[in-house]
Amino acid sequence: MAVKYKTLRLILGDQLNINHSWYKVADSNILYTLMEVRSETDYVWHHVQKACAFFAAMEEFALTLKRLGHSVKYIKLDDIGNLQTFQDNCNSLISEFQIEEFQYQLPDEYRVDTTLKDYCNSLKIKSTASDTEHFFTSRHEVSDYFSNQKTILMENFYRHMRKKHSVMMEHSNPTGGQWNFDQENRKKLPKGHRPFSQLLFQNDVSLQYNRITQADIKTIGTIEPKYFSWPINRTQSLELLEHFVIYCLPLFGTFQDAMQTDEWALYHSRLSFCMNSKMLSPKEVVEAAEQAWAKNPTVIAINQAEGFIRQILGWREYMRGIYWMKMPEFETMNFFNHNRSLPDWYWTGKTKMNCLKNAIGQSLNYAYAHHIQRLMITGNFALLAGTAPGQVDFWYLGIYIDAIQWVEITNTRGMSQYADGGITGSKPYTASANYINKMSNYCESCSYDKSQRSTPNACPFNSLYWDFHDRHREKLDAHPRLKMVYTLWDKIDPVEKGNILERASYCLSNLDDL
Repeated sequence: MAVKYKTLRLILGDQLNINHSWYKVADSNILYTLMEVRSETDYVWHHVQKACAFFAAMEEFALTLKRLGHSVKYIKLDDIGNLQTFQDNCNSLISEFQIEEFQYQLPDEYRVDTTLKDYCNSLKIKSTASDTEHFFTSRHEVSDYFSNQKTILMENFYRHMRKKHSVMMEHSNPTGGQWNFDQENRKKLPKGHRPFSQLLFQNDVSLQYNRITQADIKTIGTIEPKYFSWPINRTQSLELLEHFVIYCLPLFGTFQDAMQTDEWALYHSRLSFCMNSKMLSPKEVVEAAEQAWAKNPTVIAINQAEGFIRQILGWREYMRGIYWMKMPEFETMNFFNHNRSLPDWYWTGKTKMNCLKNAIGQSLNYAYAHHIQRLMITGNFALLAGTAPGQVDFWYLGIYIDAIQWVEITNTRGMSQYADGGITGSKPYTASANYINKMSNYCESCSYDKSQRSTPNACPFNSLYWDFHDRHREKLDAHPRLKMVYTLWDKIDPVEKGNILERASYCLSNLDDL
């Protein structure tokens, strides 16, 4: 007799939350399905480590569900019956098992959300959607919070979240007497300082890697399939969280903006993939950091804990809220009308600019770079060079292991490229070599001269910085936070200004050769 199920539940690759209410009780009438499909592997060039990580984590999750007594259908990329889209595979399962109801959890990507809504509208059986039970906020909580306010500021929302969830609070006041300790968190890594060794796993993802390569899926980056260092299940994710709060959180805030040629992770948690795949919840990450600080305030100073918690409770939730507030128009915004192509070396790291060579090379090798490398190195250069935001989105969405559109596009098209005209960022985040040298050792061994701005060997960041502000003066001149920039620009000797713009013109005409 053929097996029958009443309900089919679809689990997406970034919905690996084992504490979801779906899984509290095993029900023989419910069939769960996870699937590896070309519709998800092919819409962008994913880093090979990212593709392997999601597939391996999905398989681990399916095994966990089976051990808990749930019925699970896992569809692999190379299965003969795999029709390569969520809709077609679900139709096949509905027919095969005589399903009476289709259920899914709300996707975090607008693209997938639209796909599944349209799919449900086409079904002749009942369909329902559930919350993922992961975030501190609902989809539209940020939008609702700012509905009666004139300005949208993350800091205001962050304070609201601290109060609402009683995080680092003493009644209605912030612990320590202030909300933000960011001014203490901008230190360069001292010479000779070695961060504590990162916790790296040795997972074998050869099976997933072979499926991806045999399917001839376009990927970027490198991988050692038998020694995969990223966590692929909840147990490993919890181990990484524990390692962070013990060994990295004590100096996280101090050096969170630092960059170093021979240190790819420094004191960063590297928990973003664990959270974005939902193997860890933001609540347990915030609680772990807060509790570690409360127990050891002499070891973990308040600026270390607050700086980290702000990234999770404030920035992460805020960016997701902005995403659902502004999509789908957000992905077409182009405030500066930038249209240049991304330089070819973004895909290889082969550039003479040492900062970009290191940040991109690290990204290709580890599928990871921390927020300042993304914002002030790769993002900063793309902005100064006038790169088309769509090309920047495509690169960021593919190259990082934690990149899912809701968090990627708000940080790149918004924060990094200012293509949204100031929705997510209070000003364009631009910088010359002076900032890069201040926060890193990148300039020490670079082919270009960080102190020059118009000579043939001048750091391209210097001339492009001034060129960017000059060509966009009409849009930025009145910005209160850029008054000093234009005051300094106007004080430069006219001949030197011409030389700077000439150097910038050369750089823009020869981007692939820099």
